[in-house]
Amino acid sequence: MARDPIKVMISSRCNDPFPAGGEPLSDTRRAIKKELEAETLFGEHLFEVWINEDAPPADTSQDSLDVCLESVDKADIVLVLANGNAGWAPDKADIGICHAELLRAHSSAPGKVRLISLGKIKGDPLDHAQILRDQRFNEFLSTQNFFRGGSVKTLKQATTRVREAVVDAVKSLAHLGVREVRKGKYHTGDALAWSKLDFFARRRAIVVKLQEALEDRGGLSAGNDLLTLPIEGKEVLLRLDAVPAALSNPAARELVGRPFLNDFLLVDELKAAIGPVHIIGCQKGATEIQAQNVLGFPDATIVPTPFGVYVADPIQKVQFVFLKDCRDPSSTRFAAQRLFDWLAQTGESVALVERADSRARIVNVLAEENK
Repeated sequence: MARDPIKVMISSRCNDPFPAGGEPLSDTRRAIKKELEAETLFGEHLFEVWINEDAPPADTSQDSLDVCLESVDKADIVLVLANGNAGWAPDKADIGICHAELLRAHSSAPGKVRLISLGKIKGDPLDHAQILRDQRFNEFLSTQNFFRGGSVKTLKQATTRVREAVVDAVKSLAHLGVREVRKGKYHTGDALAWSKLDFFARRRAIVVKLQEALEDRGGLSAGNDLLTLPIEGKEVLLRLDAVPAALSNPAARELVGRPFLNDFLLVDELKAAIGPVHIIGCQKGATEIQAQNVLGFPDATIVPTPFGVYVADPIQKVQFVFLKDCRDPSSTRFAAQRLFDWLAQTGESVALVERADSRARIVNVLAEENK
């Protein structure tokens, strides 16, 4: 059965020269489009590439920004060729079009974004608004910790990096798709079997699968639903638990309670590790408000993510994670994987370790006071 080709969008400046003093980037974009659209697998064309130079005119209700952002949403892979120029903006807005395209793609589906650095081009020193847009763009690039490899300096290097990026994106998205397919529907297979379990058995099943997934990442069991996992070169103590129904269900939620209140009981386990960090699998969803209610106060870092909700208290250094939709073995393992993908992608793993180090010291003081 014939399927639509993989939609690739190329996001970059068009008129800026690449390499410096060379032809405009539009020529490179067209060359990439031509090469990708010529690729076949068993005689079938794989890619359909969108560049704004070749896009048909849109209706008058849409401006250029609308059209480009709509193309970002439709794309399966977004290739960002970044040269430090944020692009034009309507009415001297704060965010340039290249910045806006990357923001849209990264916020909606970061897994489909591949960034290729072309170095940094010098802007017009007299265009103050553009200079500020470029600064915001480059600050965003530096804080997001995008994987890009080294900057490319020649057209040949750029073409090679594009090929590598597309191959990596296709492999990655195929693997993600397989994992999603493995989960099946929630009314059949393992998900149905888990739904038939009582609260205690389902809670146990979620915790066991989380432990297996984390041990596969190098974790070592520390007993009683505890394990240590190397993160950023430090052994971090993880405490596993599960909410075997919706977080809005009081009986299910109360099985977990506020586990961090008993962290001082883990002082022996913390002799060779830092933390703890609480990983809580949820059979269904998790919201910011529900996470805030578990913490007990609103003044904390509470981040909704693709895998659930991440919570960090900046004062007491409490950290816990709600992994949503842990309905069967595959979805539970996938939720754990997405947590660590997010930590690596955002660089938040460094902050997690710093807070875990502080939490361990706090826990030792609490344990001493409660002897």
